[in-house]
Amino acid sequence: MTRYYVLPLATRYWKPGTDYIHEVVKDVAGKAADGDYVVVSEKAISTSENNLIDESTFKPSSTARFLATVWMHIAWGYTLGILCGFGQRLLRRLRNYPAEEGSRHKQAALQYAGFSQALMFGSEGGIDGSNLPYSLVSLPLKDAQVAAEKIRQQILKGLSKKVTVVIVDTDKTYSFRNFHFTPRPKPMNGIQSFGGTSTYVVGRVLGLRRRPTPLAVVGEKLSVEEALTVANVADRARGPGLGATVWDMAARLKVSETAVTWDMLMSVKHKPIVVVRRARTHSELQRQQNR
Repeated sequence: MTRYYVLPLATRYWKPGTDYIHEVVKDVAGKAADGDYVVVSEKAISTSENNLIDESTFKPSSTARFLATVWMHIAWGYTLGILCGFGQRLLRRLRNYPAEEGSRHKQAALQYAGFSQALMFGSEGGIDGSNLPYSLVSLPLKDAQVAAEKIRQQILKGLSKKVTVVIVDTDKTYSFRNFHFTPRPKPMNGIQSFGGTSTYVVGRVLGLRRRPTPLAVVGEKLSVEEALTVANVADRARGPGLGATVWDMAARLKVSETAVTWDMLMSVKHKPIVVVRRARTHSELQRQQNR
């Protein structure tokens, strides 16, 4: 079994307009070596690129209101939530899903991710409101592969280090033997994306292995299993930050879900970058010594 050494890097918060490529190169300098994996959070990149929408500007349709006031309360708060093994705290939150803010959120999901994704209880189509202020949510990157390649090239140019860049989303990929699937749109090649709620429920009910979803891998060619492993060890080292959900973030900051400010987020250290190094085997060390 391959062992990994992991180094999460604490940085300032990447507000919209942050040059994230410059930040990555600066932060991995002196820490990343040839052959390392530099794992970067999609959410942080998306925020720095101002790939955000303000849900307070959305006017909910009747479908969005149904999803927020009936579907979330009953389907997720009881049937699906219990079936998926949710804890009591999450079930209570779903049963008390906010009508007005929730309806606007579901309207955004309908417009940007589609109906099947809007049926999800959160992170619909990669839309994410955690670690963002007010009523802002981030949209998924349009092309994570391009972003990863830009980072890799600048690390090579600025630091002369040959690394593999992996962009990861915390939304889960489920694995059944060599078949990997996720409700998250646009994962890396080799991971199947389909289904929204049905995919999520199947993965949870069957108790399949679940790991964060790699969206792009640039540098060393990795199998899906290898990429999932790297994504998983990086995610464990990074931790949940201010919280895995908007509810957790608001609870930690002791404010309502839409009362989080930029200053609050800036006051906390974030870990959008993790350097992962594969431990060398004895035979690999011998080969290097014999060169």
